[in-house]
Parts: sequence; C-alpha cells; structure tokens
Amino acid sequence: MREIFTGLPWWVKWIAVPVIALVVFGGLIASVVGFVVGLLFKALVLVALVGGLIYVVRKFTASSSSRDW
Repeated sequence: MREIFTGLPWWVKWIAVPVIALVVFGGLIASVVGFVVGLLFKALVLVALVGGLIYVVRKFTASSSSRDW
C-alpha cells in the first residue's frame, strides 16, 4: 500500500483520498452516527423518566405515610 502512495503528491494523499472515502462511505457514516445519537437520546429520556417516576413515588409515599388517620 505504501508503494502506491509514495509517488503521489501530498494533496492526493491528504485531500483527495479522504474526500473520496467520505463520498463513498458518507451515507453509512451518517446513518451510524444518527443511530448512536438517537440511542443516546433515548437512553437519556429513559433515565429522566425513571428518575421522575422514582421522585414522584417517593414524594407520594412520604406524604401519605406521614398522615395520621
């Protein structure tokens, strides 16, 4: 692989090849990044909902257990 790139100018190695790779694999990269961001967002929503539920249940049980009947 090194023998192929040795005779080429620097701009082919550092500009043209990465641009071609991004064009070819750009859709795949974008879909993977979108999937990971979506998964992290869903995990964050899950943590927030579970934390809110625990907060509400503890607040409700603490206020109902302190009542005198």
